[in-house]
Amino acid sequence: MSLPDNSKRVLPGPTDPVALGIDPETLETLDALRSRYGNMVGITKPGGRSAYFINDASAVRQLLVKNHTRYRKGPGFERVKMLLGNGLIVSDGDTWRRSRRMIQPSFSRQNVHRLIEVMADCTVTRAAAWEAVAKEGGSLDITQEMNDFALELILKCIFGRDYEEQILAEGRNPFAFLSKDSARDLRVVMQVRESRDLIAQVISKRRDTTDEMPFDFLAMYMQATDKNGQFFSDAELLDELITLIVAGYETSAGTLNWAWFLLATHPGAELALLQEASASLANVQTPDQQTLTDMHYTQQLLEETLRLYPPVWLFTRRAEQNDILEGCDIEAGADVYLSPYILHRTATYWSKPDEFDPGRFDPEQSQYKKGERPYFPFSLGPRRCLGEYFSFLEMKVHLGLLIQRFHMTLVSDLEPELDLGINLRTRHSIILRPEIRDRQ
Repeated sequence: MSLPDNSKRVLPGPTDPVALGIDPETLETLDALRSRYGNMVGITKPGGRSAYFINDASAVRQLLVKNHTRYRKGPGFERVKMLLGNGLIVSDGDTWRRSRRMIQPSFSRQNVHRLIEVMADCTVTRAAAWEAVAKEGGSLDITQEMNDFALELILKCIFGRDYEEQILAEGRNPFAFLSKDSARDLRVVMQVRESRDLIAQVISKRRDTTDEMPFDFLAMYMQATDKNGQFFSDAELLDELITLIVAGYETSAGTLNWAWFLLATHPGAELALLQEASASLANVQTPDQQTLTDMHYTQQLLEETLRLYPPVWLFTRRAEQNDILEGCDIEAGADVYLSPYILHRTATYWSKPDEFDPGRFDPEQSQYKKGERPYFPFSLGPRRCLGEYFSFLEMKVHLGLLIQRFHMTLVSDLEPELDLGINLRTRHSIILRPEIRDRQ
């Protein structure tokens, strides 16, 4: 006679079904569940599927790092797949592993360092436009400015000289809809699909030319091979490039948008950033990688911005097999919800969590070792964003060069508020007035 299994730890949670999506209501729901039931919550969704909200830092790390093979992408990724195809962000299993291995060398530090000049050139171009606005006493829609800056930068890093020669051949940027329209609806999906034809033309021309292949992401992706020596198919290559365009620009654009807002509202942080940039980058046109690496306060400021405003505010997973997280049973088929936005603002892990304090990321003062932080703006483990280092470098170049030239003030007291779609954005544009600094 077998004894009943009483070992399963039943997580606290509501008895009624809870509807969850990728929307503002879901953030409110998850935060309310955490406040009432704690950092591990059991949920039943309409229709009867089990779900869990995991806000325990150790369990989050266990799921994303140690036990990641037991999960695949969860609900909500259908919308992303419509936009990006089956690229690295969306794919699972063997398809994802193959793509990850093929793409990873493109984002080596050595390769990313070769793109610093492009980052600096795009920043200097932006500075010239801002100076003209400042001289006229005008203002900047910094949200749109960061969208345009980050989109131009990633396109130049992907297409190199073909950006000017082919992408802008008709005198306009055919990808501008991505930065002008924050919606990710069917209309935008159709525009993305149309842009695939243009990318395919660029790829075809690259393959037909006898010229030496330039250095850019397109060349690296075209030359990438799997363990069997196979290249990406045309369809795979297009999916990965679209993924790189959209994800590569949105993360940096959103973070820089929030960073400028925080700098305009926290004069102490602005002064500390200015002092570091002036000491490190005075009279520098193109920073070198070691100088950027040594800009520790800038790194802290960006990490704190990402703590408060992680670009992806909600991750979802679906368990493919039974698992145990911090002693709690997760059954196969269950949906799991993880929110960097909520974890990053949980008082269990952060002192005064809603305050902006770059000093909390000072390695000499932090209570956490870097690998143990309750912090995952770029995810964790094997699915951690490959472009993380590229993004930090881009943002350091941008802030380091521009903070020396401009002091920004808010034009309006209107709160930016949160726009909680696939990515975390500002609901309202941030409007700043640039003032030219006296650099004598």
